Amino acid sequence: MSALKGLRILDLTLTLPGPYCTQVLADFGAEVIKIENPEGGDWFRHEEPAIKGLGLRFLDLNRNKKSLTLNLKTPAGKEIFFALARSSQVVVEGFRPGVVERLGIDYSRVKEVNSQMVYCSISGYGQDGPYRLLAGHDINYLGYSGILDLVGYEDRPPSLPSVPIADYSAGGLMAAVGILLALMAVQRTGQGQFVDISMLDGVMGFQHAPLAEYLATGAAPERGKFWLAGNIPCYALYETQDGKAITVGPLEPHFWANLCRALEREDFIDHQRAEGEKGQEVYNFLKKTFRQKTRDEWVAFFHGQDVCLGPVKNMGETLEDPQIRHRQMIVDVEHPQAGQLKQIGIPIKLSETPGKITSLAPSLGQHTKEILQELGYSAEAIEGFRREKVI
Repeated sequence: MSALKGLRILDLTLTLPGPYCTQVLADFGAEVIKIENPEGGDWFRHEEPAIKGLGLRFLDLNRNKKSLTLNLKTPAGKEIFFALARSSQVVVEGFRPGVVERLGIDYSRVKEVNSQMVYCSISGYGQDGPYRLLAGHDINYLGYSGILDLVGYEDRPPSLPSVPIADYSAGGLMAAVGILLALMAVQRTGQGQFVDISMLDGVMGFQHAPLAEYLATGAAPERGKFWLAGNIPCYALYETQDGKAITVGPLEPHFWANLCRALEREDFIDHQRAEGEKGQEVYNFLKKTFRQKTRDEWVAFFHGQDVCLGPVKNMGETLEDPQIRHRQMIVDVEHPQAGQLKQIGIPIKLSETPGKITSLAPSLGQHTKEILQELGYSAEAIEGFRREKVI
């Protein structure tokens, strides 16, 4: 049995944050109906990188879902939407604030037909506040949050992390958590509620370490000088002989002592966080030492020595990493059009009700007829919807 079996979610979202949220829930058995515009649908469907015209990001974010095409600007489209809302528990949307109100499918209207509905809105800045109507993407939310100011090297402009942190973690995952919390409340109170997810709020929730530094010193942490940015010898990246790099992170004293003993420099044990000349001496020694072997030689050398050290791998290497493969975080799937693909696996491991990949991303409108028939629409009515471009 799946953990979320019996849960029906109407997914109005596009691109990344919302689809990631609903995929997390779909992987554990929720029935996710992805509602798309009949004229093209989610633009990630054909966005590069693609194989045979199929956007790979779309394929990776929309497995285990059904696709229903529906023109929500038409009266018939709204009628179908509300018919589905009566038998669903969750709606997720990711438009800018005000869009669903103009369409007439916002929470205030949906709860009139289903008082137990959990209605989640994912936006960049939230449903209220001075920024609520601003356009934005991951880069903008990270910039406002102060995170970008800390990423990179001293005396150089900020760097981008290359992974959309706000979209995935601050948007998609926070939304999934919010939905599950609201569903728990429904079980206790019988009442649904509105879930307001702001990606800026989400990334602010990751700022505990920089905030602590600021409160302790009265000064904002500086790029390249904050300890999490690698400015202390025991938490840094080091280049190796082959031009690759290793991650060195023995923050706890016993891990640091193990590193020093392994490198035959027990005199450094008491200087883990030394500053000034001594700190530079420790750092210079490690920098010089780690350039004497290749990355993989160092990983092998420290294996089993309890040091908190590892390789910096590229994506190709990560795909074949034995731990990642063992944990099924990269899985091989066979798509009917795209052929054999690698996809990200399911990161949450439940012992009794594990997540499963039961179907791959649907084609546009693949389940439209099936869903409408379940609602009681006749073949003639469905054909009429097609002619009128409702579906």
